[in-house]
Amino acid sequence: MISIFYLIVISALFLTAINAFMIFKTKGNILSPEEIQSDGYDCILVLGAGLWGENTPSPMLKDRLNTAIELYNRRVSEKIVMSGDHGRPEYDEVNVMKDYAVSNGVPAEDIFLDHAGFSTYDSMVRASKIFGTEKIVVVTQKFHLYRAIYISEKVGIDAVGAVADARIYSVANNFREFFARAKDFFYTIFWPEPV
Repeated sequence: MISIFYLIVISALFLTAINAFMIFKTKGNILSPEEIQSDGYDCILVLGAGLWGENTPSPMLKDRLNTAIELYNRRVSEKIVMSGDHGRPEYDEVNVMKDYAVSNGVPAEDIFLDHAGFSTYDSMVRASKIFGTEKIVVVTQKFHLYRAIYISEKVGIDAVGAVADARIYSVANNFREFFARAKDFFYTIFWPEPV
């Protein structure tokens, strides 16, 4: 019984250390949208965050899209890449993201779609290997940016993160992220193929 307790404690400390390391390593690259200026960025990369129903971005995703549109309108980059889940015909996150941006004034020809951004890891690896980006702005919530920027650095992308925090988000997101950071820490060691 004691050995199980110690195993739990050691595991918790190990996960905490990974989280602290990832946050420390990336926090300097995480900025408010207002702090980010045009600097030769290949694109603004928006990470998916789910739909409500079939055609409505979740509030979290809407905050990301609004931030990306703001950056685009300030000409931080001339291209936006929408990366999300389109793994089933009836669930098309990326085209909903595109439609939202177009309805808010972004020309369709400046929007590119990554239909296989099923996870943060997939999105960042594909941004490098499929889309050939080298310097990008990643748009998502602050709690998520530490991991996204960490992965981008590991795949050789020079990235800054634009914080898309427009409201208070569920504590469950931080709890999930605690474990997701550890998962992707190991993914960037063993490099499984993206889906």
